[in-house]
Amino acid sequence: MDLHQKAVLVTGGRRIGAAVALELARRGASVALTFNRSREEVERAAETIRGLGRRAAVVPADLTSAEACRAAVTAAADALGRLDVLVNMASLYRTRPFDELTVEDWDLSLAVDVRAAFLCARAAVPHMRAAGGGRIVNFSDWVARSGRPRYKGYLPYYVAKTAVIGLTEALALELAADGILVNAVAPGPILPPRDLSAEESQQIVKDTPLGRWGGEAAIAHAVAALVETDFITGETVRVDGGRHVR
Repeated sequence: MDLHQKAVLVTGGRRIGAAVALELARRGASVALTFNRSREEVERAAETIRGLGRRAAVVPADLTSAEACRAAVTAAADALGRLDVLVNMASLYRTRPFDELTVEDWDLSLAVDVRAAFLCARAAVPHMRAAGGGRIVNFSDWVARSGRPRYKGYLPYYVAKTAVIGLTEALALELAADGILVNAVAPGPILPPRDLSAEESQQIVKDTPLGRWGGEAAIAHAVAALVETDFITGETVRVDGGRHVR
């Protein structure tokens, strides 16, 4: 897909989401970004996109709500005049010991990471069909893509990100005849969490064959590649510096 004159919706448009939005804008796309609480950060990204000569829209959305998912997609398509690409980046990353997990923890994780991705995709498909095709890029995790949990305390997150892989494969099959390609990115060590100690950060670097954190650009380039391809669908691509081979 050539992104010139195309329109993209990125859900969860802060930090790495903003980097993805900017990369797609540099390649010619107009971009809408959703936010729940981080409006200022998303607004800055939108201003940068406009500075590139592209259209940008900022859409408030609590994606735990089914109606909000539908409304966000509609608002993006209305603001940009069309919708060709959906990047489902909204995610909830929390750690909690097993004995402290609640039903609410479980429901919230699956609502944000899996249900919202499905609902946004369902709302976006009619716009993509009208455009003659499209792309959907979901977000999993390198641990889920590797097929086994490695860290305690992330049970709902791991289950949700594993479900995203199944969602990606099933959507790819369902939508192939419409020219809508569906893939997923499974990030590894991209940005150190703010609460990570220097020692913990260095250990992750040592455990990563490429010997460094990937940085936002690694994800932005992977998403762009999956948007621009015309013959990859149903795939989940690890962007982890080789972490999974150790």
